Amino acid sequence: MTPSPTPSRSALALFDFDGTITTLETMPVFLRRSIPRHRLVLGWIVLAPLILAYRLRLVPGTFVRRVVVWFGYAGLSCSAVGTAGEAFARDYLPTVLRAEAVERLAWHKEQGHRVVVVSGGLDVYLAPWCKAAGVELLGSSLLSRGGILTGRYSGRQCVRDEKVRRVRKLCDLHAYPVIYAYGDTPEDHAMLAIADRKYYQWRELGPAR
Repeated sequence: MTPSPTPSRSALALFDFDGTITTLETMPVFLRRSIPRHRLVLGWIVLAPLILAYRLRLVPGTFVRRVVVWFGYAGLSCSAVGTAGEAFARDYLPTVLRAEAVERLAWHKEQGHRVVVVSGGLDVYLAPWCKAAGVELLGSSLLSRGGILTGRYSGRQCVRDEKVRRVRKLCDLHAYPVIYAYGDTPEDHAMLAIADRKYYQWRELGPAR
């Protein structure tokens, strides 16, 4: 159900991406499409115990993503991965968007609200998608030197409390009479906590203010 209109044009809407705007986690798909095949094959063998531990909730997702990014991207050219990201945003992401998310994004934009995607996913593919969608992005970035990826993140992954830190740095929250937030995993709880209207797995939590 679409929220009732807000009295001000300056409301803020914060959206997680994977699993909230999309029907599935897109980062693993992008990894498979952008990492050279020989690394993928070797990665399945070397990193299999780590992936299993993650699925058993024995290690955090932030650690697993850090290892996978290092294993997959260290030494690759920024231009090659950037090209893969643009193709992924253009050709794949539109096929996995949630209908309710597309509707809600359109509603917020029609109301004149400021819309920001706040995601732990990589900006190499999220940035072109957000640009095409006409929304802002706070995401995770890959570190490079001389046009070559180091295999490390540039700064922290944009998850949990880091999402809130990034939002506060980008926006003066006191300037918005209403803040909406949408998420689908525990990594979004901190962001949901700063919102007046919060939606978890597309169900509103608590009464609206």
